This record gives sequence, C-alpha cells and structure tokens, in this order.
Amino acid sequence: MTDTARDTTPRPTTFTVHSPATGKPLADHPVAGPEEVARAVRRARTAADRWAAESAPRRRDHLLRFKRRLASALDDVADTIAAETGKPRGDAELEVVLTLEHLAWAARNAGRVLRRRGVPSGLVAAHQRATLVHRPLGVVGVIGPWNYPLYTPMGSIGYALAAGNAVVFKPSEHTPGTGVLLAELFDAAVPGYAGLLTTVTGAAATGEALARSGVDKLAFTGSPGTARKVMAVCAESLTPFLAECGGKDAVVVTADADLDAAADAVVWGAMSNAGQTCAGVERVYAVREVHAALCRKVVERAGALPVGPDADAAYGPMTMPGQAAVVRRHVDEALAAGARALLGGSASVSGRYVSPVVLADVPEDSAAMTEETFGPTVAINAVADVDEAVERANASAYALAASVFCGDRRAGAAIAARLRAGAVSVNSVLGFAAVPALPFGGSGDSGFGRVHGEEGLKAFTAPQSVTVRRFAPPVNLTSFTAPAAARARAVAVARWLHRRR
Repeated sequence: MTDTARDTTPRPTTFTVHSPATGKPLADHPVAGPEEVARAVRRARTAADRWAAESAPRRRDHLLRFKRRLASALDDVADTIAAETGKPRGDAELEVVLTLEHLAWAARNAGRVLRRRGVPSGLVAAHQRATLVHRPLGVVGVIGPWNYPLYTPMGSIGYALAAGNAVVFKPSEHTPGTGVLLAELFDAAVPGYAGLLTTVTGAAATGEALARSGVDKLAFTGSPGTARKVMAVCAESLTPFLAECGGKDAVVVTADADLDAAADAVVWGAMSNAGQTCAGVERVYAVREVHAALCRKVVERAGALPVGPDADAAYGPMTMPGQAAVVRRHVDEALAAGARALLGGSASVSGRYVSPVVLADVPEDSAAMTEETFGPTVAINAVADVDEAVERANASAYALAASVFCGDRRAGAAIAARLRAGAVSVNSVLGFAAVPALPFGGSGDSGFGRVHGEEGLKAFTAPQSVTVRRFAPPVNLTSFTAPAAARARAVAVARWLHRRR
C-alpha cells in the first residue's frame, strides 16, 4: 500500500458472541468506534458534573437503589454471566453476591472516606488551618475482563461512581451482554442521570478508542502484555492508569498445617472457574514432611470433580477459545522437563473442557511455574522449610495474591508478612475477596494501583489540599518584608527544636 492509498475495507459494525460451552451464537452487539466512544464520554462528562454536585448522602441513596435493583435482577444477571463465560450457575450467583457486598460498602463509606478533614499544620505553619478533601476525577474509563465480567469491573465501576465520577465501561468482547445489562439496570435504578454509566462494546480497537478519548483515568484488567499497550496509549495524554494484570499465586503449607483444609482450599482455589481466576492457586510449596500426604489429598479431591456441561459440574469450559492450548503447553513442557503428573496430563485437555491436572516436582524455571496458566492445573513442589517456601513464592514476576496454611495462626500471619503479594489469606484462599474494606491489587507483572476499600475509593479521586490563614504569624517567612534578624531567630529556634526532638 502506498503512502497515499487508503484502506477502504469496510469495518464491521457488529460482532457475535458465542457460548463457550456449545459454540452456538448468543447475541450480536455493536462495535463502538472512536466516534461512538467519544460521544459516550461527552455524555458522561455532562452527567459527571451533576453527579459530583450531589451531596454524598444523595449519591449513597442512588447507589443503594442500584444495588437493590441488581439484587432483584440476580437471576437474569447470573444467567447472562453463565451463558457468556460457561461457568456454572452457582458460580455466577456467587459473583453477583460478592458484587453486591462491594457496591454496598462503597456506597455507604464513600462520604466518610472522602469528606473534607482537618490535618495538623505543624510548627512553621501554625497560623494556617489545613484541610484535605478528595474530589472526583470526572469521567473514568473501565476496561473489564471476561473471567469475572461483573465482580472484577465493578471493583472499579462501583467505587468510581461512589467517589462522584461518571463511568464509561468497555467489557470484554467475550462478555459484552453482562456489561450492557449492568448499564440498563443502573439507568432503571437511577433515572435522570443519562450517561452516568455507559457501556460501549467491541474488541481491542474499542478499548484503544476509550484510552484515547480523554477520560480522566483508565482502569484496566487483563494480561500484562495488553496492559503495557494500553498504558502506552494513555501515556501519550498522561491519562492516569490503574492495572490489574493477573498472578501466579502461591500457597505455603507448613508442617503443622491442617492438610485436609489445605487440600480442600488448594483444589477450590486452583480449579474453580476452570482455574480462570487471577488470584487463584497455581503454585503450592509444602514442606517436605507433609508434601506427599498433601499431594494425595489434593489428587483425591481434584479427581472427584465432575467437569462438563451438566448442571452439577464443578466448573465449565475454557471461556477463551485459545486458552486450552496454553494449558496444554504448560503441562507438556513441565512433564518434558521432569515434572510428575499426579493427576491428569496432556490428555486432560479435550476440546473446550480441561480436566483437573495436578503436577509435582515441577522445575521452577518452567512455564508452568513462571507464566500464568489460567487453567485447572496446580503444581505442588516440596521445600526444605518455610524460608525456602517464602523465597520461591516471592521469586515470581507476579505479586498479586497468596495463601498460608499453618497450625499456628500467629505464625501464619508472620509468614504472610514476608510474602510480596498484595493480598494474603491465612488458612483459606481468596479470603480477602469477600472483605470490601480491604484493598486489592499487586505489583510487578500483576500491575499497580488498588481497587476496593478506602484505597479503592481514593484511587478515583484527586486530593485537594487547602490552607486558610487564621492569623498573622509573628514572623512571615514567606514575605520579602520579613526583617533579616527576625528570620534568623526563627531559623535558629527551628533548628534548636528539631535537634532536640
């Protein structure tokens, strides 16, 4: 193509979503281009001005009404999630319940967390009254994932709305119906704020358009590679960016741990949602004394899980068409490098469904230990002691979540404090996910920034510092009229005080 030639290939205006379980089409959705995204952002900015001007109690009441509407529509929402992701209906219901918990917390606590408050002025500025308030940013863009298409993006959407912002939401192209239904429920619950929560549908190009649209912050959930691309676009306009990019989460099991509880938690953390959980379990480090017993208990439980399209299945298919190939590659490479298959293996990957795979003695440099597998597999390696377990758990490029199983809860908490993960559960997995007051996020290849809790509310605000002079100071150190002798005395007094304290 020459420099002057233009691509005249017609762009698709719609796309079709297919069931991961059957491959059959579910629905068609529009492809939002730059013009549609820009229009949504303009509408959101108008709505944001009115929303930010509302009192915190009024916003709380509106959001609690939205919560009640979402709870009333739980069946419809769960059906949509289950259809688009392939996960069992019960898992979809739990996702909605957790979302309701977080939305309720954000609505009820935003006023307290973000209100104007006084802060100490200090000795030099004793004549100033100092206050701090967290103000809304304006319009927040949210790019959501497909594995938890409601719970995960609402960690940004609900908190951003509670903080006084408008939101333009781009759900995954695999789960757009969930995002469309969410916006419809919001409009029904909070009339009079057209555009305050808008869903735009499409694939990567729609996400890029949102990143270029002039939003005041972009919250993204997805792979580290995609996060880097989106962040590069945001960097062009210095658009603030929040990234949650998955994990390679580890479990540490000590010699005195309750092995039945640990095995039960490991299996659920590794296999639920077909292993497609960013904070799920992918690596286990058990001290050598209990390694064999733990492996037996994990294999027994994982081997009993029913997998498939039936209503009683423990988990469903891979939502992403190509994810099964990733799982197969990790398993095959690990086995070729000397790992042992305690349950399943390459043959566990069959079409859309992957049966549980339990590996042991997996080399630490293999893809199964370094890359996010995102499938129903778990690697259980033996370590000499807790120190080695912590060292190996922390060696990952990811640092999102972790768990510790220990007979002594205080000792377990001490081990947790040594882990680099952003969230740690002791004697459970994913315990933090159901506590709305706790922030969630990681570092390294797991991204940066936090959602949930007070930090999640503040993430969608801009702090504004204000000082008001209460009286004239004895010596005005910020004026050219201050006598040199008085300035010197003030400096001498400050130096004397700071040497003593």
